Amino acid sequence: MTGSGAILGELFTEAGRADPYPLYTKLHELGPASHVDGTFFVANAYHVINAVLRNPGFGKWGQSAQSIPELAEHPSLTRFNQSILDMNPPDHTRVRRLMATVFTPRRVAALAPAITDIVSNLLDAMADSGADGSPVDFMDSFAFRLPVSVICELLGIPEADRYRFRALMQDVAIALEMITDLSVLAPADVAMLEIEKYFTALVAERRAAPRDDLTSALIHDADQGDGRLSEEELLSNLVLLLLAGFETTTNLFGNGLAVLFDRPQLAAGLRAGTVPVSGFVEEVLRFDSPVQLTSRLAMSDGLQVAGIPVPKGSEVLLLLGAANHDADRFPEPELFDPERPDNVPLSFGAGAHYCLGAALARLEAVTAIPLLLDRFPDLAPAKDAERIRTDRLVLRGYQTFPVVLS
Repeated sequence: MTGSGAILGELFTEAGRADPYPLYTKLHELGPASHVDGTFFVANAYHVINAVLRNPGFGKWGQSAQSIPELAEHPSLTRFNQSILDMNPPDHTRVRRLMATVFTPRRVAALAPAITDIVSNLLDAMADSGADGSPVDFMDSFAFRLPVSVICELLGIPEADRYRFRALMQDVAIALEMITDLSVLAPADVAMLEIEKYFTALVAERRAAPRDDLTSALIHDADQGDGRLSEEELLSNLVLLLLAGFETTTNLFGNGLAVLFDRPQLAAGLRAGTVPVSGFVEEVLRFDSPVQLTSRLAMSDGLQVAGIPVPKGSEVLLLLGAANHDADRFPEPELFDPERPDNVPLSFGAGAHYCLGAALARLEAVTAIPLLLDRFPDLAPAKDAERIRTDRLVLRGYQTFPVVLS
């Protein structure tokens, strides 16, 4: 096994998932990219990954994965194949254009007052829960509830149904990890079918009585009969919107709070206005990215990655977390600097598959963090309760994060 292969092997261990950054450093020492084995390659340098993400010669597995029998048996995989997450042009272009009408900068900016109201209500609930000095789980009480409330509001999901989705979506997200044993997908498949059942019922309700929400808008597109959106694509993309709408932002909040607790001067600076909140959010995205990796498939002949020939049909693993710690792009990458110049991390990707909800995630973060710190000036980690990371590599965040408010 090559040096890069051995390092990747370590990356997928429990210790590697817990702290991948020393392994990224080792990969950078080997070079910007490597041929690991057979038709498998890995890229870790910022400029290389940025170029691959923007190169139309590299695509996603898409619906071609459904022709592989062992993959086709798992709905947690096949449903994502029919969403913009795994589609290639022209299907990706067609469906993304429909969904992008909801995520225009103007529409996202208009959500700011509603986000502020949701934050205020969640902080009130936290204050009630922790009034006696007992620990409050920041992940469950705030980091999850804010973004899920926002995306469910957009989708038209009733408030009473929203909080059931965290455990289901965490199971579904197993399908986004780099896995070799397909048996681990059993809970993901069960959860996917349950979520799909929920959306099937919601779609039926909205067909009968449309509302001013994203679900009704996508149903309208699917019902035109002109091929702009199939019923399978409708359901798959609703599931994707729900998952993508809160998973990344939830992890952004948890990872950001860990940064603040490790560096109390930052929290003081944010409260005083001497640390820019937008710069802080961007640096959290770079420093401890909620999404650590993605992959691309070579769709044509003659492609290269950092000068290494990549035959058609080869898979290239793109380590976004490593790119964000590339010293050639970000000097002193282990230093957390909220005023880092030209800070453009690849946490939300780049190119055609750039995250549709990136602006919304940033808006939620820059709105919520100052309000959180102002409301609880003595916010601190709970001494007798341990914060626990999710045992995942692709989606990096915390399962529980106990805090005390005073």
